Amino acid sequence: MVESDAEAVKANEKTNQKAAFAKIRENIKIAPSVLAADFAQLKLEVDRVTQAGADWLHVDIMDGHFVPNLTIGPPVVAALKRVCHLPLDVHLMIEQPEKSLDAYIEAGASYLTIHLESTTRVEECLTRIRQSHCGVGLTLRPGTPVSALDPFLEMVDLVLVMTVEPGYGGQQFMPNQVHKLEWLAERRLALGLKYLIEVDGGVSDVTTAHLAEADVLVAGNFVFSGDVGQRIQSLRRAHQSARLSKGGV
Repeated sequence: MVESDAEAVKANEKTNQKAAFAKIRENIKIAPSVLAADFAQLKLEVDRVTQAGADWLHVDIMDGHFVPNLTIGPPVVAALKRVCHLPLDVHLMIEQPEKSLDAYIEAGASYLTIHLESTTRVEECLTRIRQSHCGVGLTLRPGTPVSALDPFLEMVDLVLVMTVEPGYGGQQFMPNQVHKLEWLAERRLALGLKYLIEVDGGVSDVTTAHLAEADVLVAGNFVFSGDVGQRIQSLRRAHQSARLSKGGV
């Protein structure tokens, strides 16, 4: 009888956890990637996605070393902060991010995500981001096993799954990365954590069919290459359909 009661309590706790996670994930967040915007009229582009109902603005930082491409730095992030009322979701694709964290914190990042492979001081970086009151994010290259994130999951607010190789926009979606979302969703439930699962790379209203476990969708070319309002809404509808097809995960 005691054993039966214990099992019932455990099952009830698991049900409550699922309900809590479902509440967190009621509405998918759409984060247009500024990398795909027209930099000659950046404020107009920011206004366009804001008015169209975007939730966050995703900002890719590349240093030409950790990844081949070179993009923007803290001054542009600070300028975006002045004209954008959405949370700035800053993804650092740079070597030794510990040297630059303070600059991006001061520039106005709302979420700050580092790569697991970019530093030997991952825990130190995550702790520094936490101390700054920014959201703490961690990501990894497609070739890195998702289990490598496990020691750090309790330290983060967000885990970014790359479904392309980092460094360039406009790449094809990699379906062989979807298992990472499923693993992260299972670990979140098992550990009783609340981190968000974000996806970046080849996201469209077609590929979103594979992304039921995602909480945040980053989309660049798909959003900016058409009517941004229609594109954002089509992502929401596609994600809702994907979740329903998986039984409302």
